[in-house]
Amino acid sequence: MRKPRVGRVKQAATVVFAFTASVSFLLVNVVDPFSGATASSTYAGGGDRFGGASVQAFEVEGDYSIDVAREGYDVEKKPEAKLAPASTSAGSGWAPPAVTPDPGSAQAYAAGAVAARGWASSEFDCLVALWNKESGWRVNAYNAGSGAYGIPQALPGSKMATAGADWETNAATQIEWGLGYVSGRYGTPCGAWAHSQDVGWY
Repeated sequence: MRKPRVGRVKQAATVVFAFTASVSFLLVNVVDPFSGATASSTYAGGGDRFGGASVQAFEVEGDYSIDVAREGYDVEKKPEAKLAPASTSAGSGWAPPAVTPDPGSAQAYAAGAVAARGWASSEFDCLVALWNKESGWRVNAYNAGSGAYGIPQALPGSKMATAGADWETNAATQIEWGLGYVSGRYGTPCGAWAHSQDVGWY
């Protein structure tokens, strides 16, 4: 009896492999991967995979959403949210007054106010450094991002009204309020300056 040729064995194996691959390909395209039955728009149990809707929406983390229908899908960019304008220190529409700052006169007043509180001259040095950093000793210094205002950068600036109705334009009013704040929260200007150096604010 003759042995089969190796070439014929290989050819037969190739035919069997090709047939198996073709059948597998057809089955993958015909069988519904969600229900295990023949592909259709509903599950075997009669339930609609979209819950009765023709389109199912998916929220994607970020700026996009995906709407999936039976026939395909659409990707859309989410509309951008509009943020309400930030409130200012004295209410909506408030803007710093048009005044000419005089840092030298402000510092001269502060030196007397520090001495009147019985603090050493070194405390005045700390105060100068602190408010140089905060506002440059400008009476109308305004931080549009936070709403802080004035020489001591009160937040909001309208807090300084407790020291006088002219808090927007009067350096002395702002300084008196600022020294009261420093004293109540940090004890002395050097205490406030140390805190500012540590964390970046006071």
